[in-house]
Amino acid sequence: MSEFQGCPGSRMMDLRHNDEAREDVTGAPVGAVASELRQWPIQLHLVSPQAPYFQGADVLLAADCTAYAVGGFHKDYLKGKSLAIACPKLDEGQDIYLEKLKTLIDEGRINTLTVLTMQVPCCRGLVNLATRAVSDSGRKVPLKSVVVDLQGEVLSEEWL
Repeated sequence: MSEFQGCPGSRMMDLRHNDEAREDVTGAPVGAVASELRQWPIQLHLVSPQAPYFQGADVLLAADCTAYAVGGFHKDYLKGKSLAIACPKLDEGQDIYLEKLKTLIDEGRINTLTVLTMQVPCCRGLVNLATRAVSDSGRKVPLKSVVVDLQGEVLSEEWL
């Protein structure tokens, strides 16, 4: 395999085996709350559906704003899941998103797909993309929609 040639911020990194407690140079724990992030990159345009951390995984597709609104985002939603983030209002290339989601379902053989969105109307587009990807794919996966308000409180949680 050739060495990565692109932007260093887009280089794929599998972080699933970094479960050891991190310490600073003095031996003190780093951060009050451990990150549950299992991979890089996370932006849907940049993720590879063929990446090993998506294979057979429970996937969280989160609207960009949700991680800022939900105080317990890592422990409540991200823990144990592979992540993709997107903004259905500001991101271009929604057709690319649809194809990536279908590839995650069909080739990545993901286990479940949870879509976490805000209560704002534009976020509904992310749920619609996921619903369409599941419908258009060759296999069916459980799809959950979780909608939170601007303070991060759950407004609805349902399997679609």
